[in-house]
Amino acid sequence: MSVAAIAASRPVGRTQYRHGMASQGERTIAEETAIAFTYNRVAHAVMMATPADLEDFAVGFSIAEGIIAAPGDIVKLETVEVELGVELRMDISSALAAQLDARRRHVAGPSGCGLCGLESLEQAMRTPPRVDAALNVTPTMIESAIAALPALQRINQLTRAVHAAAFWQPAASLVALREDVGRHNALDKLAGALARAGMAAAQGMVLLTSRVSIELVQKVALMGAPIIVAVSAPTALAVRVADAAGITLIGVAREDGFEIFTHAGRIAVQGK
Repeated sequence: MSVAAIAASRPVGRTQYRHGMASQGERTIAEETAIAFTYNRVAHAVMMATPADLEDFAVGFSIAEGIIAAPGDIVKLETVEVELGVELRMDISSALAAQLDARRRHVAGPSGCGLCGLESLEQAMRTPPRVDAALNVTPTMIESAIAALPALQRINQLTRAVHAAAFWQPAASLVALREDVGRHNALDKLAGALARAGMAAAQGMVLLTSRVSIELVQKVALMGAPIIVAVSAPTALAVRVADAAGITLIGVAREDGFEIFTHAGRIAVQGK
């Protein structure tokens, strides 16, 4: 079976018990696959992820890890199915490979693990770049963007079990959305999709269907997006990091409103 044929979801048999009665049937559930990232045939990381948009995942993860700076730094990229999962085989320059070898670490974490394998507190608490993009949006824009998310979450419509990360621009609305069982993976896939398309994250908002923790803020800062909008709440550390990074952090976003935690000046709201 080719990598392209690996389904992101699949039906399984199940016994349903509702209202005191049992019945037999099927439910479509999300697939989860071991994804190995290799550079010049040397293993670097293994993440559990949804087997979809894997080239975006390869690029976004590699940029977030600081292994490459741009998609063009990957000389060759292959997605290869192996017995236990999928290998993302990337060739990079000897100079980049040498840099990677100097700080080689192995990551093996469950889905949703964003900081597995870090060797020090300094790595986990690294200061993200400051984002100074002067994007200004209205509450109506934010509410409309959030309202548009569900219709584009194709895998979640089937499974009700995956996260999404999306990118919104004022003139074009939602221009990209990626899904995964891991919220960090979904954001890496989105970052890779934008980088491969040559789209500047500074010109829009990143939308998240999950809670916002520090590593998500760090990833968005690396992307250069000035606004994060999430349907759930942020952690206290995420708020502090977003504030230091100059990012407008919005949480508990619904069709009827939201809460602004940092840098509210980008949002044209009226107070009582």
